[in-house]
Amino acid sequence: MKKIFTPVLVLALVVASSFNSLTGIDEVISALRTGNSAELSKYFDDNVELTLPDKSDSYSKAQAQLIVKDFFGNNGVKGFDLKHKGDSPGGHFCIGTLQTNSGNFRTNVFMKTKNGKEVVKEIRFQPIE
Repeated sequence: MKKIFTPVLVLALVVASSFNSLTGIDEVISALRTGNSAELSKYFDDNVELTLPDKSDSYSKAQAQLIVKDFFGNNGVKGFDLKHKGDSPGGHFCIGTLQTNSGNFRTNVFMKTKNGKEVVKEIRFQPIE
C-alpha cells in the first residue's frame, strides 16, 4: 500500500502546485512591491516604452533595466499598492501606486503575449501631487 500511496501523493502535490503558480502580471506586481528591478526586467520585451518624471522614450531591454534600477535606487521603493488588474486584448495590465521615500507614483504596466510568453511592453511612473 505504501508503494502506491507515496507516488500518488507526490503526483497530487505537483498537480496542485501547478494551479497556484503566478502569472507574468503577478510576478511583475511582486517585483514592483519589493523594488526588484532584476526580477521585473525578466519580463521586459526587446523594446520597452518607459515613462518617468524626467524622461519618456522607447528603450532596449538592457537600457530599460538600467533606467528602472536607477529609478528604484534613487527613490527607495517602499511598496506597491495594486489598484486594478485586468486583461486587455492579447495581454494583461495593472494600475497601482508605487510608494517610495521621495513620494508616490501612479504606475501603469501593460503586458502582451509574445511567442507564448507574457512580456512588459510599457511602464509609466507618474508622480502623484
